[in-house]
Amino acid sequence: MDSIEFGFEFQAMGTACRLRLAGCSEAAATAAADAAIAEVRRIETKYSRYRDDSIVSRINAAAGSGQAVPVDGETADLLDFAARLHDASGGLFDITTGVLRRVWDFRAGRLPLPDALAAQLARVGWRHVRWERPAVELTLGGMELDFGGFGKEYAADRAGTLLLEHGVPGGLVNLGGDIRVIGPHPDGNPWSLGIAHPREPGAVIATITLHSGGLATSGDYERFFEFEGRRYCHILDPRSGWPVQHWRSVSVVAPACLAAGALSTIAMLSGAGAQELLRSQGVGFLTIDADNQIRQEIPE
Repeated sequence: MDSIEFGFEFQAMGTACRLRLAGCSEAAATAAADAAIAEVRRIETKYSRYRDDSIVSRINAAAGSGQAVPVDGETADLLDFAARLHDASGGLFDITTGVLRRVWDFRAGRLPLPDALAAQLARVGWRHVRWERPAVELTLGGMELDFGGFGKEYAADRAGTLLLEHGVPGGLVNLGGDIRVIGPHPDGNPWSLGIAHPREPGAVIATITLHSGGLATSGDYERFFEFEGRRYCHILDPRSGWPVQHWRSVSVVAPACLAAGALSTIAMLSGAGAQELLRSQGVGFLTIDADNQIRQEIPE
């Protein structure tokens, strides 16, 4: 019985999601999966910028009004996390950059007009956020907070915690490539996780094995367009408003998916200094440069 694995697939947060559970009965796996999926969907509902009733939409609707919006403890912890990452990254990790999507149309594949980009960039900056528990205020009209940069990773960690609480000893949560591993296969072997090829859709360019922990990948292939021989991706530098260019992909292994996701994004924004940054944080990583050269430093 312990050698049987169970898979559960579902849609959430705009992506295909999957659970793989091992070392427990089918009934236990099903109950645990139901709880984990419900938690992912709870987080999506609570923090989606596409829902008028989400806490993020309420905060954004009050931008420029002079009114601070009270938040609950969970949201406060996430805002604290965002504030710490902003400081630690020298401003590269900034959850106010969502307004830039108003001028970057990746479906149409058009470059933004300079004046339009400048107008939205003026609304970007954590310095314009007044955050003092338990209330947050966006001081400029038209500002937005966007939890999309870490929402899936947080949900993956929370789902993994619930699986453990339900007695599942091994398995993983995969939310569109943001992964939390809660324990190995019943025979003790790690899970083998494929890294997407940044230029060949559907192909795997490398494999990382994990017994536990988080894995997240940021890349220039998720949402992008090409114009005059240059690729423009959805990872935007809060200083300039323009897409990153140096790396095709950065994957990070950390104890939690939330940390892995934040560091992979910061690494993409850090350009040539990404590898040294990740080494300084003591995390494993796999980078793919503009020539598809791979450098992997994953501690055993």
